[in-house]
Amino acid sequence: MTLTVQNVAGPHLPVVSFHLADGDILTVRGPSGVGKSQLLRALADLSVHTGDIALDGVAQPAMAPAEWRRRVVYVPAESGWWADHVADHFPRQPPDDWLSRLSLKATLLDTPVERLSTGERQRLALLRALMLDPRVLLLDEPTANLDPRNSEAMTQLVAEYVRRQGAAAVWVTHDAAEGDLLDSKVLQMTAEGGHIE
Repeated sequence: MTLTVQNVAGPHLPVVSFHLADGDILTVRGPSGVGKSQLLRALADLSVHTGDIALDGVAQPAMAPAEWRRRVVYVPAESGWWADHVADHFPRQPPDDWLSRLSLKATLLDTPVERLSTGERQRLALLRALMLDPRVLLLDEPTANLDPRNSEAMTQLVAEYVRRQGAAAVWVTHDAAEGDLLDSKVLQMTAEGGHIE
């Protein structure tokens, strides 16, 4: 079992439980404000919560926070950029195949962050996360600012990574078609909690 979530709840997060095995993708749906982003933050150990979360049998509190977040990588809807140039955010250059599939040129890595479009930031934030070789990807509406072609390319890249690496992903979306494209389980969230459909 890759990720086990039991009775996790928080100030703005109803009770949620689920299990993800190697190769699983879970799409999370529900109305705005129901706690989807708060769920991702709890899974990443970035917000206060109750309940139990474990990765490969190791409880979240038993692992150093920095190590947990290297294995369980959170990609927020608006990614953070702490250095002036794109390349400073990557441990090494992403594979050319990944860049081309997401319609990104390698020269973009030498660009100042301030010149990136919102869509470029979203795609580069995903690649930055993948370069960490995560066991679990936490993606908060990663295609919200992308055109249909790049949106489909991103979903395919994530699905391939998860299945090839034996990883898992939790993908927040308002687009039911994305879940179909990802061939994922679905966690439907309401104010009362979440349930797998």
